[in-house]
Amino acid sequence: MNNHRIFKMKFSGVYPLYMQKAERKNRTKEEVDQIICWLTGYDLVEL
Repeated sequence: MNNHRIFKMKFSGVYPLYMQKAERKNRTKEEVDQIICWLTGYDLVEL
């Protein structure tokens, strides 16, 4: 399972993709950041 390509991706490469999808669904950057912080346990400074 660790060989799956998602585990090899850097977060800096995935984040813009999340933002694009959120914008298509009329969501804001703040909403995306809030969800990512909730999922990862990081705060905005660490993110």
